[in-house]
Amino acid sequence: MKVLMFGWEFPPHISGGLGTACYGLTKGLTELKNIDVIFVVPKAFGDEDQTGMQLIGANNVAINQRIVQFDDIQKKIDYYEVDSSIVPYVSEEEFWKLKSGKYSKETKFVQTDEGYKIDFSGSYGANLFQEIKNYAFVAEVIAQKNSFDIIHAHDWLAYPAGMAAKNATGKPLIIHVHATEFDRSGGNVNPGVYAIEREGMEVADKIIAVSNLTRNTIIEKYDIPPEKITTVYNAVEPVGDTRRPIIKKGVNEKVVTFLGRITMQKGPEYFIEAANLVLRKMNNVRFVMAGSGDMMDGMISRVAELGITDKFHFTGFLQGDDVFQMFEMTDVFVMPSISEPFGIVPLEAMQSGVPVIISNQSGVAEILENAMKIDFWDTHAMADAMFGLLNYPSLAEHFKMEGKQEVDNLKWINSAAHVKEVYESTLSSVNT
Repeated sequence: MKVLMFGWEFPPHISGGLGTACYGLTKGLTELKNIDVIFVVPKAFGDEDQTGMQLIGANNVAINQRIVQFDDIQKKIDYYEVDSSIVPYVSEEEFWKLKSGKYSKETKFVQTDEGYKIDFSGSYGANLFQEIKNYAFVAEVIAQKNSFDIIHAHDWLAYPAGMAAKNATGKPLIIHVHATEFDRSGGNVNPGVYAIEREGMEVADKIIAVSNLTRNTIIEKYDIPPEKITTVYNAVEPVGDTRRPIIKKGVNEKVVTFLGRITMQKGPEYFIEAANLVLRKMNNVRFVMAGSGDMMDGMISRVAELGITDKFHFTGFLQGDDVFQMFEMTDVFVMPSISEPFGIVPLEAMQSGVPVIISNQSGVAEILENAMKIDFWDTHAMADAMFGLLNYPSLAEHFKMEGKQEVDNLKWINSAAHVKEVYESTLSSVNT
């Protein structure tokens, strides 16, 4: 079975859990028998791990080799033309020359480089919607040039690409919902994003959700039939035997860490309020907020307002070995997410022998037994959990030992086997 898979990021060029999950699942699939994966990203940098799979960067695909047709799918992302062909141009002068020629009003002109390739940033910048559109353009070319059995698109950014590939080839489409706009926005939904998500869910032959929490959101908020959705939990990549330098704290104090995007979805403000409660009871502890995001300045201001700046550290975004080095210095990890479809970081912390506190509002809470669970809004319960793990060594040791053993059994190959079952059932249903 050959899978054409669309994602938005791939390690080492990631900004969060999406790229990590895509890598883990892809690697798990390649370890199974009779599965070949072509993984497509908007921009390939050349340093990605392509072991066992083929990685294609949309930025490396020339679009002048095919006439690409589009239909109603593109209307969902602000394209007005129906059945419009793409005409690539390089310079402004060439654009106006083409524009003055005889083309149907449906023709779309797309700027490329001299090799007729579209430039992608591969990021989440101001031109994100334009890049999503361009990614869908190239996806149809890629689909026409490659043979495969099934299409798999990860998260809303890649749904239009998956739909374009399905439209071009008639192959079945699986979409993988790692998060919804309701998770990211806290209820202040962007109608453009919601439209793309809902269209993807309606067009897809099957949907994979990363938790039952996410599955229920898809059913309730997007009006999708329950039988169309399968829950497949994420896993964690084994740390391996690589010897890392031992990192010393530099202080003889306990360390409590928050690691993730500093955005409303992740509940950073609740972490700070709980930290303040802990500091009223004990002084030999420091708190770390590792990550970046739109709420970072506000969180720094709140820490200053509470007068606990001498006990608080903001590291900025961490990835790769820096994450595991942070865990080596951490005594307790906290994920107080308001709405977390899954949450891979607690698994990485447990894998490193760190006891964790997670919110009941996270998908990972559905499968973890050896983690302390609290409601994100209950800062007193969160502070109590922190205090207990920091001051009762036997309690902390229990969660360290049992947690590591539990998470070591959460392997990507098991998640991949479940995904393969979804592929097989989808192919079986469309072929009957």
